[in-house]
Amino acid sequence: MRNTHILALAFAAATVGLAGNLSAQSALKDVSRVTEGLIAVGMAVELSDKCGDLSPRTLRGITFLRSLQNHARDLGFSQSQIDDFVDNKDEKRRLEAIARARLADLGVVEGQETTYCTVGRTQISQGTQVGRLLR
Repeated sequence: MRNTHILALAFAAATVGLAGNLSAQSALKDVSRVTEGLIAVGMAVELSDKCGDLSPRTLRGITFLRSLQNHARDLGFSQSQIDDFVDNKDEKRRLEAIARARLADLGVVEGQETTYCTVGRTQISQGTQVGRLLR
């Protein structure tokens, strides 16, 4: 939980400066690079929260979130669109559910710390985006 707040604040801070003129037909939730990046961050946070042997690479996480911000900026999202996305509780729950489902698919069992640690170490050794956000 402690890391969730740090990364959530970092994402909010990273997206505050977005501006542009993307078509009204597009939505930030439809930008795969952004949503997949946020899912990876969510997975890393969950692993570090539930495994005492893992910790987040906070600076790397902030840098990664800024790269998502830059991508969204390059696509021309408006401040209003960003605010709506960041503040949307349903979207946050949807992305968290996807992150937890992916962790379960990788072998995480709710309430069993060793499974979080095993999956986290595997992600680190494989050099995945999730693993790069952990130490």
